[in-house]
Amino acid sequence: MKNYEEKEKKLENVLKKLNTISNRVVKMNKDINSLNLEKNQLLSEKEESEKNFQQLSEQHQGLKSELDKINEEVVHKFGNKDNFNQKIDELNQETETLIGEIEKWETST
Repeated sequence: MKNYEEKEKKLENVLKKLNTISNRVVKMNKDINSLNLEKNQLLSEKEESEKNFQQLSEQHQGLKSELDKINEEVVHKFGNKDNFNQKIDELNQETETLIGEIEKWETST
């Protein structure tokens, strides 16, 4: 009889442990499902980010190309930057000379 009681207690202990393990497995499955959902969401966000990056790269190349064309036009019209700056300086000097002459003319009249 004592032997049966011990076996019964051992069996109850094993059943409790199995129940605990079963609950852990269920919780782990829920965690796995949750992680899979997060993974899928992150993959979707990654895909969207890559798509946006590609669009921005294409826009960047387009703008870079336009800027190169504008720079070529500026060089074609005004020569290099030094020549352009020199022309601006010449215009500034002419403007100052004209302002000086206007002031002389205003004071003499």
